[in-house]
Amino acid sequence: MTWTLTIILITSLFCGMKWDSLINGFKSYLMLERSLSSNSIDAYIRDMSKFTSFLEINNYELSYRDIEIKHLEEYIHWINDLGLKATSQARILSGLKAFYRYLLMESLIDVNPTDLLEGPRLARKIPVVLSYEEINLLINALEFEKNAYLKLRNKAILETLYACGLRVTELTELKLSNLFLDVGFIKVIGKGNKERLVPIGDSAIASIKLYMNDVLHGRSSVNIKSGKEDVLFLNRRGNQLTRIMIYTIIKRLTALAGIEKSVSPHTFRHSFATHLIEGGADLKAVQDMLGHESITTTEIYTHLDTDFLKDTILNFHPRNRTD
Repeated sequence: MTWTLTIILITSLFCGMKWDSLINGFKSYLMLERSLSSNSIDAYIRDMSKFTSFLEINNYELSYRDIEIKHLEEYIHWINDLGLKATSQARILSGLKAFYRYLLMESLIDVNPTDLLEGPRLARKIPVVLSYEEINLLINALEFEKNAYLKLRNKAILETLYACGLRVTELTELKLSNLFLDVGFIKVIGKGNKERLVPIGDSAIASIKLYMNDVLHGRSSVNIKSGKEDVLFLNRRGNQLTRIMIYTIIKRLTALAGIEKSVSPHTFRHSFATHLIEGGADLKAVQDMLGHESITTTEIYTHLDTDFLKDTILNFHPRNRTD
């Protein structure tokens, strides 16, 4: 952490009390009405702390009603000078806009000063995608796992991530009571506690059943902790797996498989969507399975595989044809 960001965090603890009650109300709104995760709420509150720090550092004794577009534009230059990436700047401004929308909704302001605020332009990156062969390499790398329980569990994790395109938190929160394997569906609790039904294929179903039989029928040494009886994926101590543990598992298998791409749990989600769309799946259906609110988010997966594109041009462009 840089000294500049450290100063921001310390200063935010001493920001004017006139903002504190508003930010606390905003936090309650995000939790109770938006039903956001604790991680998302914490990010919003940190973003607001940065803004109040900016006001404090620049000796602006302004209330929320006094903020004008000139202050916001100055704030943009300020966070840019901190060296934050464009994506981080965009997220911070998104949090500020959400705060002012909340004030408007509560009739605490009549005009939203962030309406005219433009954030940094973000380049849309094509996500890292694994080929089907690389997916199999990762799964085959489980042969190096000596612990029978971990081998079964981790195979079920990989198969489920790829079969259903889950976010990592959706995976760790997956419940036994939300598995409808006999009809080939699972119920997923996504962002904002929104539920969706996602089809699951035979290979993933078989892996989950093998893993469940090992845990539930006592063939493993796992003692399920109280309150975790309905959690699907458990560690060896019987507790729910964390997001970090899923990252660790995948990073280790990536190294064992000899794959040089930067692979994370989200890479399986990218691969799931890309392979479906390249195979001809309907974009709206993929949107529903991923739990995207906007189809424009799903459209990023309509990029073509570069090898496929190259072969298409070489084979079908009239200047390259030999017939």
